[in-house]
Amino acid sequence: MEALKFVNEQLNPDSKPLEFKAGDNVSVYYKIKEGDKERIQVFKGNVIQVKNAKGTNSQTFTVRKISSGVGVERIFPVNSPNIDKVEVNKYGRVRRARLFYLREAKGKKTRIKERRFVKKDK
Repeated sequence: MEALKFVNEQLNPDSKPLEFKAGDNVSVYYKIKEGDKERIQVFKGNVIQVKNAKGTNSQTFTVRKISSGVGVERIFPVNSPNIDKVEVNKYGRVRRARLFYLREAKGKKTRIKERRFVKKDK
């Protein structure tokens, strides 16, 4: 088991924890290569799952958006060199780690409550 841990550390030594989780609304800036040109495309939607153990090289997250009335999901590897950056637009308040119920939900039922942060005074 230690050999796997060593290999994962060597593949991605600067692995930082994700600043988002399921329910958050994110914008993923993804590099697209078309021929010899390269551009950045933004995929904006809700994170419906974060998969695999933290710190491993195979961690992925799934983002879902509605485009022209059709649901579109895309799976992004966390350690992909094609991801330019990930911005968190809203922090969602959900009680599940996998939000697959959003696939069947329509209209107002797809709304996710926003998580508010309260500053605690000492």
